[in-house]
Amino acid sequence: MAKFRYKGVMISVVIPTLNAAPTLTATLEALTPGRDSGLVGEILISDGGSSDGTEDIAAAFTAKFVTGPPGRGGQLQRGALTARGEWLFFLHSDTVLDAEWLFAAEEFMANRDNNKHAAAFRFVLDDDRSQARRLERIVAWRCDKFGLPYGDQGLLLSRLFYGQVGGYRDLPIMEDVDLVRRIGRRRLTMLPVAARTAATRYQRDGYWRRPARNLICLGLYYLGLPPKQIARIYR
Repeated sequence: MAKFRYKGVMISVVIPTLNAAPTLTATLEALTPGRDSGLVGEILISDGGSSDGTEDIAAAFTAKFVTGPPGRGGQLQRGALTARGEWLFFLHSDTVLDAEWLFAAEEFMANRDNNKHAAAFRFVLDDDRSQARRLERIVAWRCDKFGLPYGDQGLLLSRLFYGQVGGYRDLPIMEDVDLVRRIGRRRLTMLPVAARTAATRYQRDGYWRRPARNLICLGLYYLGLPPKQIARIYR
């Protein structure tokens, strides 16, 4: 890919972490072509107090390391405040983007109308079993019908738009749903590129039990239960 034409920092990637060493390297390696092209101007690791090798991995990839209290909403918030990019890309530490993400992101950003829109990627699990494919289809249906991608699908939006919708809130859970609801379905684009996420939680808790728990948490959130109480169920 040719050198990106923009001056300054185009995309700031913000990754919240907490003892993410087992998965972080693969996530950062997938971003390297974006750095080489100039599309990704900086990577910020917003850490919640890791005690493993997360900080060392961040240093190996020359990523900025921001620390603070644990809690994904607050970590994303701190990362955004530190970022210098015209565009902000929020990504989980166990999600690996397919190489085509660069072209999809560049095309999305090139459309001036998308300065007031956000984009997310296609949910894929790193598991070859049929249960994983079934869950991927359910997530695709949810995104199509309700415009409701979760944080493990990434979120790309301009800094201007991020500020206009109020950004991430310091919530212990549902911080992704909270922001996407404020963005609104009509201002959300689903990009046809895989964001491949670790299936560890589903393999551990079961492909029926874990999604059912997630659905219960989502329902309780829409019913107005405080996120702190929902977090106790989610664990």
